[in-house]
Amino acid sequence: MPTADANGITLCYDTFGDPAAPALLLVMGFTAQMTAWDERFCRLLAERGLHVVRFDNRDCGLSTHLDGQEVDLMALYAAHEGGGDYPPVPYGLSAFADDAFALLDQLGVAAAHVLGASMGGMIVQAMAIARPERVLSMTSVMSTTGEEEFGQAKPEVMAALLAPPPTERDAFVQHTVSRAKLFCGPRYFDDDATAERAAAAYDRAFYPEGATRQLAAIWSSGERAEALRSLAVPTLVIHGRADTLIDKSGGERTAELVPGANLLLLHDMGHDLPEPLWPLVVDAVASHTTHRIG
Repeated sequence: MPTADANGITLCYDTFGDPAAPALLLVMGFTAQMTAWDERFCRLLAERGLHVVRFDNRDCGLSTHLDGQEVDLMALYAAHEGGGDYPPVPYGLSAFADDAFALLDQLGVAAAHVLGASMGGMIVQAMAIARPERVLSMTSVMSTTGEEEFGQAKPEVMAALLAPPPTERDAFVQHTVSRAKLFCGPRYFDDDATAERAAAAYDRAFYPEGATRQLAAIWSSGERAEALRSLAVPTLVIHGRADTLIDKSGGERTAELVPGANLLLLHDMGHDLPEPLWPLVVDAVASHTTHRIG
């Protein structure tokens, strides 16, 4: 896969569709590699007249790993729970946003549609707030605003997410499947498919060290409520009613804050993007971006 030097690091990316078409940048979430955007899903979006770009965030996949940059986890957790000052962190959500813009620069894209899932939704919100002139539209999926009152995880789900994964391949795969069952929508959950994806992710790039720094970026970046209230970027919010990792109130609050935002709540979706819902999601995203295509 190609790479690009961007914002002082190297980002691994690939693309789908006509490079002359309007760009749609896909931004993945916490510890998730770009391959979590299924290639078939990307091609469905490309078939709707978009040049789809997916990439590995910093500290994940085949992009730059910031080895050895430590975070004081105890101090970080204490600040997050108690509202005190955060310890120094290697980077915040703004760095992810700057990475994304730098990648677009390398691709010669002046402005793009952006779609982010989970932490990726937080990143595209940060992108739209910081550089609205470069964001044609924003789609925030299964994400939230950074406000503590909204989008809270069930305690047992958050505990499972933060538990260090096993380092041995088979144990990692089983751990991933068990954890995913806690937050994915139950109607469409497939043990075998989840295991296959987990094994592929392990083989591509197993890098648990990046999780601490990415978590620090989320927690230390604060809330975005006031900035979202004044956002003038066409916005679509998609959230699953069965999401136990980021409660649907996170999506509802995002749509409430952004002027003119549209909200799509999906009954059988959890903190995942199951294949049976792809046609609905692709239609929604294509419709949302069409007003700026052509």
